[in-house]
Parts: sequence; structure tokens; C-alpha cells
Amino acid sequence: MLSSLPSVLNLLTYSRKHNDTIPMPKSKKIKPEIEIKLRITDIPTILRKIESLGAKTQGQVFEQNTLYDTPQSDLRRRDMLLRLRAETPAIQNARSTRGERVILTSKAPLRTPRASKRPPRYKERAEREQVAANTARQCAAALTALGFRPAFRYDKFRTTFRLPHLQLDLDETPAGTFLELEGQPQAINRAAHALGFTNQAYLRATYWDLHVADCRRRGAIPKNMLFPQK
Repeated sequence: MLSSLPSVLNLLTYSRKHNDTIPMPKSKKIKPEIEIKLRITDIPTILRKIESLGAKTQGQVFEQNTLYDTPQSDLRRRDMLLRLRAETPAIQNARSTRGERVILTSKAPLRTPRASKRPPRYKERAEREQVAANTARQCAAALTALGFRPAFRYDKFRTTFRLPHLQLDLDETPAGTFLELEGQPQAINRAAHALGFTNQAYLRATYWDLHVADCRRRGAIPKNMLFPQK
């Protein structure tokens, strides 16, 4: 069934046992996602450097992300991703749903093979996303009804900045702080180098990869990447 669908997000319109469709908002078209991560050790300094580039901030949100998969881990084995994200303003209680923005995202490998045999410098995926009209709890219930199960949960505080042809996301996570640069390679390179990073600093790792590496350093068993409850 997975191989017969053009996008993982289309799974939301199918029953796992029948071909009955479920009404869903129309999703955005599939687009290529090109990004890197940079490890940040000094937040005030990087914020000053980002500001010096003329980037405009769009504020900070608290994200609660859940990756879903089948019980057989079909998506992971195909290098696909199905994510439910709930965003709330960072200044309010993280458990509140007031001002909640819910986003469903699917990612998959690009269909076009890479011409070069050298290791890729950027993380490139085919991405489709849509903003859901329902709450995160309602979307989670719908995914569960379709046969999906939560596979990994992770929190982060995200501060978003914009430059022409580039998005910069400063992510503060339990595994450390990272700056994501998403856009065309030329724009990524210009911004990264202006911020004082070389190509060798580029990370293509997912947050699961970074979480596992952090747990290994601490001698902990990787589970969910969540901030401690206050």
C-alpha cells in the first residue's frame, strides 16, 4: 500500500483496511527541502550575527513534534517521515492549546537520483505539509485510527528568521542548540559563511540522530527527546 501512494501524506486519505477516503484539507504541493544544521554553542553571539545579516525575526514558538509510523516501521524502512507538529507561543504555558497551530508533514527521498557520487553536503528531501484545521489531539486520534503509532516525540523552542530566499530556524532542544538553514544551496552557503561557519560544520543529521548521539555521550538509553516537566 505504501509503495502505491505518491506521498506519505496521502496516507491520511486512506483507510488501512479499505479504500474509503477521509475528508482532509488540501495539502501543499510536494516541494524539495534543502537544508543543513549548524551546532550553536553561544546563543547571544549567533543572535547578534543573524541580526547583522538583516534577517527579520518571526518570533519564538514551542514545538511538540511526534513522528508516526506503522507497527512494522514501514516508513522508517523506506526513509520516509510522517510528522504531527503542534506550535504554541513560547511565552505561554506549553501545555495550553490556546493559539495552537497544527501542521502535518510528510517527507520522502527525492525521486531524481543525484548525479554526483560524492557524499551530499545538504539534506535534501521531498516535502509536503498542510496546516490542520483540527487540534493536535484530534489529528493524533485520526492517525491512530488509520493504524499509525507514535514512534518518536521531541520538543524544541524555535525562533524563526527570514532572509531573501532563506529561512533560518534557531532550535533550542534537550540535545543542544542548532541553527537550521533552509533554501537554495547558494543562499545557505552565503549565510553560513557570513555567520562564521565553514562547509565542514554542516550537519545533515535528523533530530533523532542528534538525540541518539547525545544519549550515547551521556550513557543514556534513547527514548523521547523532551524537556523535563516542571
